[in-house]
Amino acid sequence: MAISRSADDLLASARRSLTEASIAATAGERYAAAHLAALRAAAAVLADRGRPATRRSRVLSVWVVLPQVAPELGEWAAFFAAGARIRAAAEAGIDVVSHRQADDLVRDADVFLARVCELLGVPHQPAMGSALLHVG
Repeated sequence: MAISRSADDLLASARRSLTEASIAATAGERYAAAHLAALRAAAAVLADRGRPATRRSRVLSVWVVLPQVAPELGEWAAFFAAGARIRAAAEAGIDVVSHRQADDLVRDADVFLARVCELLGVPHQPAMGSALLHVG
């Protein structure tokens, strides 16, 4: 099954973000990049499957829309939505995550990306550097 060009581009971008997360110097950078990878993977699903028709013109988070388009990813959406504020704080340079938390999120984002690839019918290509996690 072929996916849309935009979905394919988003998956490639998610892989790059995972690679960046794997080699990031700080836990905050690693966490933020991993969360961004998951966000891009979720956006790939929306790009491929479309968004649900709504009467609202209000912008909704991908984590709110994803379960409507792909109910099988609902738990993942809730999980990553819960980390959005942490990602924002990490991006702002606030020391909010440990190395362990960041490493866990890199692994979780990689598992999520693999699930998205499976759902879209494309092979999962593990991110370069995924074995370079900084467990601490």
